[in-house]
Amino acid sequence: MRFKPISSKGLKTYSIKNRKSKVRVEAFARPPRSGASVKEFLDGLPDILAAKDLISIASAVVKAHKTGKTVALGMGGHVIKVGLSPLIIALMEADVIAAVAMNGACVVHDFETAYAGCTSEDVDAVIGSGEFGMAEETGRLVNTAIKKGVKMGLGRAVGEMLAASKFPYKDKSILAAGARLDIPVTVHVALGTDILHIHPSMDGAATGLATMRDFQTFAAIVASLEGGVYMNVGSAVILPEVFLKAITLVRNLGHKVEKFTTVNMDFIQHYRPLTNVVRRPTSKGGAGYRLTGHHEIMFPLLYAAIMEGVAADD
Repeated sequence: MRFKPISSKGLKTYSIKNRKSKVRVEAFARPPRSGASVKEFLDGLPDILAAKDLISIASAVVKAHKTGKTVALGMGGHVIKVGLSPLIIALMEADVIAAVAMNGACVVHDFETAYAGCTSEDVDAVIGSGEFGMAEETGRLVNTAIKKGVKMGLGRAVGEMLAASKFPYKDKSILAAGARLDIPVTVHVALGTDILHIHPSMDGAATGLATMRDFQTFAAIVASLEGGVYMNVGSAVILPEVFLKAITLVRNLGHKVEKFTTVNMDFIQHYRPLTNVVRRPTSKGGAGYRLTGHHEIMFPLLYAAIMEGVAADD
């Protein structure tokens, strides 16, 4: 027989007590007691993998807040569609989030929430009839606001309109909160991607100029990220690409943005955010994290950890 079975007789072994192990019982979870505080719950999480990262991210945000560094949030429309606007607004009001960057879909969902208290139409049910995206108020009012406020940038233009309105749910609007709190909420549009662009009130020149102004504002925000935190939540393409371009622009102009923290949160980890947010921008000394899971579960956990940390510092 050409190959003879190998016996394990004579195998060299060692004591597990002397072995270096990555997991120890000290890091295990502790069952929360009935009526436990949020802090007790968070302290009882396993000090392992994503749970450990969650606490590290919250700590980085709290440290940036305490030391006056920039904490910025980039987001996709799904974040609004799963009901997280109140938490983002609360972080803005607490002076934790200093800037928000959105893709174009966010404007649609933010406006519809403020105006009607509902959003996220059933596309499958109406795409066959050509009715998808045809909400009259969404197209008319948002496009009009962009044209009127083009010089102030797209996010501020729509935010000012919403803040000045009598819409019944404007307290749920991130854009309105930005205008009210004087916190920049920039909007980064890819022409043709949003339902606003198929309405007759759409002005491509005004939209292009307004979103370009927002990119310039966003670049200024990115230029201030040294020692701060940038979180990308639910944007797989637009915001990661915009962020990477802003990073290279400000570094080319001489701004030091090297040691800072980045985070990508999504229920699927995609190439662009992992490359353009987590890995490339932090390769000169920062820290990049990824949290995988549904926004409606993961972001409230992060929110709770951040607010506990902020309260503890106060």
